[in-house]
Amino acid sequence: MIRLPAFDYVAPRTVDDAVRNLADRGPDAMLVAGGTDLFPNMKRGQFEPKTLIGLRGIRELAGVSGDARAGLTIGAATTLSAVASHPDVARRYAALATAAGLVSSPQLRNAGTLGGNVCVDTRCNYYNQSYEWRKAVGFCMKKDGDICLVAPGSDRCWAVSSSDTAPVLWALGATARLAGPAGERTIPVSALYQDDGIVYLAKRPDEILTELALPPADGWDSVYLKLRRRGSFDFPVLGVAVAVRREGEIVREARVVLGAVASTPREAPAAATALVGQRLTSETITRAAEAAAGPAKPLDNTDFTHPYRKRLVRVYVARALGRLAGLHAGPAMEVIA
Repeated sequence: MIRLPAFDYVAPRTVDDAVRNLADRGPDAMLVAGGTDLFPNMKRGQFEPKTLIGLRGIRELAGVSGDARAGLTIGAATTLSAVASHPDVARRYAALATAAGLVSSPQLRNAGTLGGNVCVDTRCNYYNQSYEWRKAVGFCMKKDGDICLVAPGSDRCWAVSSSDTAPVLWALGATARLAGPAGERTIPVSALYQDDGIVYLAKRPDEILTELALPPADGWDSVYLKLRRRGSFDFPVLGVAVAVRREGEIVREARVVLGAVASTPREAPAAATALVGQRLTSETITRAAEAAAGPAKPLDNTDFTHPYRKRLVRVYVARALGRLAGLHAGPAMEVIA
């Protein structure tokens, strides 16, 4: 049995207290809400904090407020189960409800939070292993080593973004509120990430993600599809988030965002351009799906082969758009045996 190492635990009651504690403890501290990814990584020696600052006791970080007409605000410590089952989220921001409902397993969704999934660590076959396994292969650049074992000639880490909700929030035009010693600031979710497997978040280390804000639904429809080997628990090896706003049958705005194909969620602007001003016909969907495959740069560092995952980008984008067009029916998740 792999046990958790010793650590101090601090339980602030307000965001200001949490910010202060994080600043006081410095780089030896980490934040924890549900802990569904943090604790396993601590057991494997990937994270080595001396102090954990708990966020679950801060009431202002949990809950959903607003409505679809004005927009919804979701506290970062709101559980994934609560997000998936919220009536307004399920009805007007369907892709987010789907994505939150496909994270891991029911038990972990009851503990895991939206903010935790938005900020979840990047993943790689050479990194997400026990300490002994990683030591046997000489470690990797992401932890304890100096070479990326996926691309040994590269000077950067290629670990993969593994969040289900991040591509959806990006596609929906959501914003993130951050609190730090200098005060609060709000940025687009798209600005929260950077394409680096180690430093994958653009937020400052002393900042806390406090809430996610969804703009008014205002005619937008959205779909999220996820590729993984098993029907539960597995992280995505491909996530496709599509959001479109139509006037009648004509697409006026569109966003297509891919997950698990790079160290950051990857937008496919050419695919969106192919949709704008068009009806969602089979021909339009095919053109958009082809365009979406361009930004996908999967490497051989997750489940399935990277050529297969690259090919499935076209398939899943076409399925997602077909779902919006009413051309395809079926489950919100595809399981490949």
